[in-house]
Amino acid sequence: MKTPTIQDVAQHAGVGVGTVSRVLNNHTAVKPATRETVLKAIADLNYTPNPHARRIAGGKSYTISVLLPVLTTEFYARLLNGLENAFQEARYDLAIFPLLDRSRLERYLASHTLAYQADGLVMATYNLTKVFHERRLQTRQPTVLVDAYTDDSDCSYMDNLTGGTLAGAYAATLPGTLYAVWVETELDQLFTTRVFEERRTGFHAALEQAGRRVEAEYTASFDTLAARNTATALLDDVAAKANGFPCTVFASADLLAGALMDEARVRGLTLGQDVRIIGFDDQPWAAARGLTTLHQPVEAMGYEAAQLLLSRLGGYRGPPRASRFEPHLIVRDSS
Repeated sequence: MKTPTIQDVAQHAGVGVGTVSRVLNNHTAVKPATRETVLKAIADLNYTPNPHARRIAGGKSYTISVLLPVLTTEFYARLLNGLENAFQEARYDLAIFPLLDRSRLERYLASHTLAYQADGLVMATYNLTKVFHERRLQTRQPTVLVDAYTDDSDCSYMDNLTGGTLAGAYAATLPGTLYAVWVETELDQLFTTRVFEERRTGFHAALEQAGRRVEAEYTASFDTLAARNTATALLDDVAAKANGFPCTVFASADLLAGALMDEARVRGLTLGQDVRIIGFDDQPWAAARGLTTLHQPVEAMGYEAAQLLLSRLGGYRGPPRASRFEPHLIVRDSS
């Protein structure tokens, strides 16, 4: 049985080859009913586009480059899922470029690298547009930021200031001394993200309004061992105080909150009584472990960022757009 072609799809759907091509490229100039007919024909025939033929025909790579800090955290796995779901619907592939350190960023700032041979560019968490401009690097592809806000590019972002405010307002109602753990925000001292700075600002503002303050603050990198070491140091300090327990800890990421929960249990402390813990993310495991946390729709944020970029690839030439997502508090046993 021969492999179906785009001509077969067109004949099966009763449309022209050009219409099928526009559907495959997610072009806006296709009526919804026609799009559904073509998609059904594609499914009926089990048709798979030839990416090489598409590149030759349209001068496109049908690839989107994604620059993101790391690959190993649950947050970025969820973010990539949201991005990939949207781009796969439009038949684009993702090329992932983790930054990790200075040498990688320097390499990505060279315009000849693979990152710029894609049709579009997604920057996650870190806004590199300023660095690009300083290096006079003119990126020809449409660019969108996700998990970050900027005035001069399309972006899909979380309102972390509101999230921090919600965490602070709730923490202020709980008994005992207050503590906070923050994620280090600089990657190799080269560029920064405002995500945790905004969470911290909102948290402190809410505490101040309630007449409360934190006893001490700690920092940890996005690393499981570092998070556990910080949890150990924090609970050691609390235990050394005459009236250390009960206490409440706001951990600005669920990774840190999980390490605190583990360390508290090892010490025989009762979560929700001796130690109350508030996280931020609502990772998939948070509900099962009873973690009070700020839920953020990470996948939806990624999906929306992809839609913004796809609209640019489809011909939108308007001003930059910003899609704002807001976290909400979910109270569980840990507090």
